[in-house]
Amino acid sequence: MASAENFDPTAALIDLLDLSNAGGAKTDEDIFVGGSQQEPRKRVFGGQVLGQSLVAAARTVPADRLMHSMHGYFLRPGDTEVPITFGVERLRDGRSFSARRTHAYQNGVPILSLIASFQVPDEGLDHQEPMPEGVPDPETLPTTAELLASFDHPVAKAWSYYRPMDIRHVDKPVYFQTDPERTARNAVWMKTFGPMPNDQNLHRAALAYATDYTILEPVLRRHGVSWATPGMSVASLDHAMWWHRPVRVDEWMLYVQESPSASGARGLSTGRIFNRSGELVATIAQEGMIRLPEAPEA
Repeated sequence: MASAENFDPTAALIDLLDLSNAGGAKTDEDIFVGGSQQEPRKRVFGGQVLGQSLVAAARTVPADRLMHSMHGYFLRPGDTEVPITFGVERLRDGRSFSARRTHAYQNGVPILSLIASFQVPDEGLDHQEPMPEGVPDPETLPTTAELLASFDHPVAKAWSYYRPMDIRHVDKPVYFQTDPERTARNAVWMKTFGPMPNDQNLHRAALAYATDYTILEPVLRRHGVSWATPGMSVASLDHAMWWHRPVRVDEWMLYVQESPSASGARGLSTGRIFNRSGELVATIAQEGMIRLPEAPEA
């Protein structure tokens, strides 16, 4: 990893999402290749492979079609030391919609399977849930680096300086301490540290990348668990997302999450993302595996 002083997280994100076309290689799928951001545990961050898979799919649709929904399954953990190959199957191209299936491969087996749908922008019925009121402005909240400055640990340093998103918790985060109120809710402001290219599909893919960071925190909060819980094992199982309106990930977005259920070593969370003007730009759902050495009392 580059030193924190010399590392540009936004440039790194753009580079990660700028996939190679594998020298024009093609089978019955369109082929792309990408690398990974280094992680302390050498395990590919799930949001990264989501974003890359969406970029691969977007490369195969007409330029006027924007991703509006995706459904993906995480099948195997990824290795940050091994390149990822993305195979895109062109399922359908209609007058307004295109559907693509992307498989992300390492060592000849899929680590993610995803289907995404793209649409030509259109007019129609329009309504949304309102943005929560009374949320503090992001500028008034501490950064992740400020919160974790006193912890000399590789994970704390990675979260503080190498993530592409500036993430600021509305409530006290559960990095090392639990939520005494045990609420199944979480909210963060987030944006990239620097400007992004003016490409709406790129912004949408980058947003998918970022949504995986905190989506399971409502489950942890509800059960009095922190990320530092010894022996805890957490893994994303699936991820669904719907983009409702144009979004810019280089401007502040409010990510509001809640968990309606946890059972069977799995927790379900949903999320809504608003821009600073109060427009609902995306909705997310994810189920994750959460295993504890001993389950705390509910």
